[in-house]
Amino acid sequence: MVAQNRFFFLLAVAAVLAILSLSLQFLHLIPTPPLREDRQNAKSRKRIMPVPHTEPPVIDPVYEAYAYCNIPNNTERGVEGHSPPDYKLLSVQVMIRHGDRYPLYAIPKTKKPAIDCTLVPSRKPSHPQLAAFLSHMSKGSKGRMDSILSGLPRFPSHSVCEMGELTQTGVVQHLRNGQLLRDTYIKKHTLLPDSWTSKHLYIESTGKSRTLQSGLALLYSLLPGFDWQKIYIRHQWSSIFCSSSCDCPMRNHYLEEEQRRQYSLRVKNSLLEQTYVDMAKIVGVPTRQLRASNPIDSLLCHFCHNISFPCTQKGCIGLEHFNVIKSHQLGDEKERHETKVYYRYSLLATHPILNQTVTRMQRIAEGRSEEVFALFSAHDVTVAPLLAALGLSEARFPRFAARIVFELWQAPKDKKSLFVRVLYNGEDVTFQTSFCQKHSRRSSQPLCPFQNFMNFVKKDMFAIFNSTNYYDACRRRAF
Repeated sequence: MVAQNRFFFLLAVAAVLAILSLSLQFLHLIPTPPLREDRQNAKSRKRIMPVPHTEPPVIDPVYEAYAYCNIPNNTERGVEGHSPPDYKLLSVQVMIRHGDRYPLYAIPKTKKPAIDCTLVPSRKPSHPQLAAFLSHMSKGSKGRMDSILSGLPRFPSHSVCEMGELTQTGVVQHLRNGQLLRDTYIKKHTLLPDSWTSKHLYIESTGKSRTLQSGLALLYSLLPGFDWQKIYIRHQWSSIFCSSSCDCPMRNHYLEEEQRRQYSLRVKNSLLEQTYVDMAKIVGVPTRQLRASNPIDSLLCHFCHNISFPCTQKGCIGLEHFNVIKSHQLGDEKERHETKVYYRYSLLATHPILNQTVTRMQRIAEGRSEEVFALFSAHDVTVAPLLAALGLSEARFPRFAARIVFELWQAPKDKKSLFVRVLYNGEDVTFQTSFCQKHSRRSSQPLCPFQNFMNFVKKDMFAIFNSTNYYDACRRRAF
């Protein structure tokens, strides 16, 4: 009997130890067997740290970094398509940032993060439509695109990612975006008729494979198995989507002023400078060379993919280095919103695309166009100034696969009563915009009048330049 009790006691202890071990591994407090992505760096280093699930009371660089990564999950929802009863949805225009990508820069004398950019449906993160997407993209030779885009691959395919290449995570992020928009706009509101054609869609992408592939991923889950002959994808040569209205000297002036502000803030930050010095010693290069390599870009890739930061014989780049650089980045964003230099740049940079948005809405409301869904596949340097120009100073810097949505609504009893909604990553931010803040305080109308948005784009956004139109604002210095 004593032996039997001892056996059960030892069995219980073993079970407790097993549970404790699994818990510690789940929290990344002890090293776990390296994934394929990290086998080359699988020494005794630990993974980065557990994912925080609740927003901290103060700005935390680690939490903000995870928000930026936008790791796909099944809990995200949006309020796109929500409106008072009987209101009719007339059109939707979506601006996206491309999904998760491989770094554009490499930290000198360190191994690049080993990430596989082929699409493997059985590998996480995945999506129920990933295999079908891959099959459909392989048949896209008949797709109609501007010549620059037709020469780009329609999906990532390198076993070792190339610089700036979209990853499987990036594809999955936009498959999820498209699915969310499909559930609302196609299934609920029937925005597109069953017999939709190319005249119902307007699609633009910059000439980078990551933006084209991101747009195709969203489009596929929005319209699964779409007919390649029914779409046409236009090339946008400008990263700010200014099309034929890019001649704006003062926009360039404010951008240069903003870059000087960024430099001034950096050189004043002694902790940041010391961090660069320490990291430069670890990798064995001059501090100036390390700084020029933009190490945060590569470190964010390690962070988002839960790969250990680089090590050399002189030591390892650690989370403490990452925290300092990311904290400075967050401080820079805060100061940027507090000064008016970036705001002025943003107004001039985004007027062309905002003007195009308003014009398309007008044409649809007047029955002169059937382009009910427009998609613009872009970059962080496209989305960030758009947020600033709209007055959304509290919005986070565009994460991977960020989306801004403009909805046009019609009142049930008066077809001339038009309203606009603006959503950022599924959150309704309409009444945070500069053109609708006052309306929310003085009116019980739950939607923002389209006239407010039109007045802002056509006239109000030039007031800060003492001008009444884009041409003059682009050539007149504001004081």
